[in-house]
Amino acid sequence: MSSPRPVPSSGRSLSDRVRTARGASGTGASVFAVLLLFTLFAGDFWRNLISWPGYFVLAALLAAGSIVFLVRLRPAFRWRKAPKTLVLFLALAVVSLAWSAYPGATALGLVAQFATTAAAVFLALCLTWRALLTALANAFRWILGLSLLFELVVAVFVRHPVLPLTSIQPVPSHIPAAFYWSRDLLFRGGQIQGIVGNSNLLAMIALLSLVVFGIQLADRTIRRGTAITWLVVAVLTFALTRSSTVFVAAVFTAVVLGFALWTRGVGPERRRPVYLTGAALVVVVVVAVVLFASRIPALLGKSEDLTGRLTIWNSVIHLAQERPAFGWGWVSYWAPWVEPFKNLAERGGVVYLQAHNAWLDIWLQLGIVGVVIFALLIVSTLWRAWFQAVDRPRFAPGDDLPYTALTLLPLLLLAALLAQSLAESRILIEAGWTLLVVIAVKTKQSAP
Repeated sequence: MSSPRPVPSSGRSLSDRVRTARGASGTGASVFAVLLLFTLFAGDFWRNLISWPGYFVLAALLAAGSIVFLVRLRPAFRWRKAPKTLVLFLALAVVSLAWSAYPGATALGLVAQFATTAAAVFLALCLTWRALLTALANAFRWILGLSLLFELVVAVFVRHPVLPLTSIQPVPSHIPAAFYWSRDLLFRGGQIQGIVGNSNLLAMIALLSLVVFGIQLADRTIRRGTAITWLVVAVLTFALTRSSTVFVAAVFTAVVLGFALWTRGVGPERRRPVYLTGAALVVVVVVAVVLFASRIPALLGKSEDLTGRLTIWNSVIHLAQERPAFGWGWVSYWAPWVEPFKNLAERGGVVYLQAHNAWLDIWLQLGIVGVVIFALLIVSTLWRAWFQAVDRPRFAPGDDLPYTALTLLPLLLLAALLAQSLAESRILIEAGWTLLVVIAVKTKQSAP
């Protein structure tokens, strides 16, 4: 099986390379990247702290800042290397305004989508892979550290569940558990939520942190003691969230890592057994899921309807079948003030704003056409990320360099996002969409 062999240095002028390096190493761009990533991953922290209007102002400033950095740094970009499937997916979302059942919500969704895309393009073009790794690590350290500190303060000093600072006053007598910022469960054996106010989101950040900190440790880019300390923090956070869905994502990511390392070890000429084993494993997993579907929720510690997900999925499927080809129109986050989202996914007094499955969400919003284009985006990005992970770095014909852990970064991040996409729609919004666009653009433009 042939593999793509990107040659980052060929076809680029010295001035292009200088501009890229300058953008990647500039202190201002690096600090801005950390704040940007922190906000994308911990958006609920800002919303709980400064309210939705305050968050909109911050998000607008960060989107504008991303564009300003792109203009000022003028990073090298080869238009012929732009990921066509990404452009096509965004174009379909824009065109869906023509048939949207909620054009106003679609327009707002497109503004949010393109603001997030601008941030992703800044990260992809103005940071090298190494600088991106560092920015991710710094953002994750802030989120994990503040999350554990926040839960500790609540458990030791407050000693009762905490609502967001922006909650409506007076507080209603009955409040669904999902509305609390922290439920004071650190010393009670429950799932902690951290500053993001959601155990699944915090668990996913912990999983991605394990990938990032592990790569830093393997490549020795930071002190060994520092890397190990933060790996322990990430493992502790992951354990305290007790998120079964992210646990499955962690297992999938670990399996992908194992196959990537195996493929590296056997060399390009003896990879057939690796791919046959991978295919056989996929068949076994699919058959097991089909045969034991009724037992999976109990195995994961979930209710029979997967904590309400089956009910939401059924509602989304029935609605999507009314407009199967092109969907109801793009919306990104569901808009709860318009039909058909007002009562589409309500459980225990909580109105959910996503399908809890990215593929169903795309089918609902952009139809089968959107699902096909998104699948092509995923497959093409995964293809590039896989071969950049398993092939030796090459910067000139016949020049094979030693493997580095850094080349595993796009593959492992994408693997975690794909696993999460079966239970959450986060790959379509905020940090999930940002990482997908970064990987799609950056693997197309240059190798790690």
